[in-house]
Formats: sequence, C-alpha cells, structure tokens
Amino acid sequence: MFFKRVGQSKAPQRSVLLALSVVVPSLFLSACMSSPEKDIDLSKYVDQTEPGDVLYNQALANLNAGRLDEASKKFDAVDRQHPYSEWARKSMVMGAFTDYRKGSYDDAISAAKRYLALYPSTDDAPYAQYIIGLSYYKQIKDVTQDQKEARQTVQTMQELVTRWPTSEYVDDAKEKIRFANDQLAGKEMQIGRYYLERREYIAAVKRFRTVVESYSNTRHVEEALARLTESYYALGLTSEAQTAAAVLGTNYPDSPWYKDSYKLLQSNGLSPRENSGSWISKAGKLITGA
Repeated sequence: MFFKRVGQSKAPQRSVLLALSVVVPSLFLSACMSSPEKDIDLSKYVDQTEPGDVLYNQALANLNAGRLDEASKKFDAVDRQHPYSEWARKSMVMGAFTDYRKGSYDDAISAAKRYLALYPSTDDAPYAQYIIGLSYYKQIKDVTQDQKEARQTVQTMQELVTRWPTSEYVDDAKEKIRFANDQLAGKEMQIGRYYLERREYIAAVKRFRTVVESYSNTRHVEEALARLTESYYALGLTSEAQTAAAVLGTNYPDSPWYKDSYKLLQSNGLSPRENSGSWISKAGKLITGA
C-alpha cells in the first residue's frame, strides 16, 4: 500500500510541471511585451571623432586656462583618434608638458620618453628632453635624503646640452645641473662630517675628496678643503694637511674655513705649504668655486 501511494503521487507533479512550462514562457513574453521599449544611445559607447586640429586647439585652450585634466583628455583624444598624424605628434609632447604642470612627474617622464623614441629628430625633441629633466629636478629632495633625482637631473639635462647645444633650453639646463651638483656635493659633505665626528678619518677623506675632485664648481669645496686639512692632520699626514690648507688659502684667502685651518696647523708649529705632487694640488687647479 505504501509503494502504491508513492507511485500515484507522481502524476500530479508532472501535470504541474507541464502547466508551468506553458505558463512561464507566456508570462515572460507578456512581461517583455508589457515593458516599454528603451532605445540604447550607442553614441555613449562610441568615441566621438573630431578633427585633429580642433581637438588640439581645444586642448591648448584648456591648458592655457589651467584646466589641466581637460587638456590631458583632449591631447589623449588626438593621439587616440588620429594616431601618427602631425597633431598626434604635437599632442604627445604637449601632453607630457601638461602632466608636468599637474605634478604627475612619472607620467610626464614616460610620455616624453615615448615621444623621443618615436620622434628623436624633430624640433620638439629637445623640449621633450627638457621636460624629463624638469620632472626629475622638481623631485630633488634635501641632502638628508637620497639624491637619486639629483643624479637623474644631471644626466638628462647634460644629455640635452650635449645633443642640442644650440637649444633655447640649454641655459636653464645648465642652471639645473649646477643646482643638482650642489645637492650631490652637499650629500657627500653630510656623510663626510658623519665619519669625521666619529673619527673615521679615512672614510671622511674619501667623501671630502669626492667633493673637491668631482664637484669643484660648488659652494662646498671651501669647507671640503678645510675638512681635509682637519682629517689629514688627525691622521698624522701633515704634508697633505698643509697642502689642503694651502690650496684653500690660494682659492679662498678670506674664508673663515682657511683661518680655522691655518690656526690648526699653527697649533703644532706648521703652516700651509703646497706639495705639487699631491692629488689636492692637482685638483685645486680645477677649482672654480660656486
């Protein structure tokens, strides 16, 4: 009896399923038919195409008005809608400049490098190189921190000076190089003083020597020579100490650093005396000051 009741119960279920299979599609169709038909605006999904010169001039207008985000979008649109055109070329370098103005230095560097890779011989190539250098220059940190950006500034600006010596950007590039070198020399001095305070004189001499030999046109040379006098004197290398003081006195006779060095030597009956065979004497001939 139990098995028979189970078998009888299947017939109504199949009936229900058959009924639903008829009703559900009908409901779905009626629902579709009853919903108002909505048109899809395909233009929202398709990039509007405008002439390259129109987009470029709109980008320039936005840039001049300080609407930098809008300017970036327009320059990007030129490159996207009119690739490899003259307007796309111009937009690429101006887009890099816009990124620089926005403070997006990594994007500016990337865009300018892309421009140089595609158009290395155009009139705007030195400008692209200049944008790269400026982007590094703007990121230079104080001498207590790493000076990677200062080194990159020197490298990129020097490349500009070398490759495009008649460019209108050369004078400013040289100024940026001078500043970056001063930062690099300042970093060497900071480390040298650290070693000097801890009486690690050899390590200190190495840093001060780098300043005298590699950054002879910075304002740090004067102190570096005095610190060399101090370090060599502490090491008992009096000839080198006397030479450092002599070179310091020759180039900066009124310097307070020279007075301190002179006083230090005199405390042991010594005086500044240049040894022409010393590396300091040879490097001293290249000193031009800041």
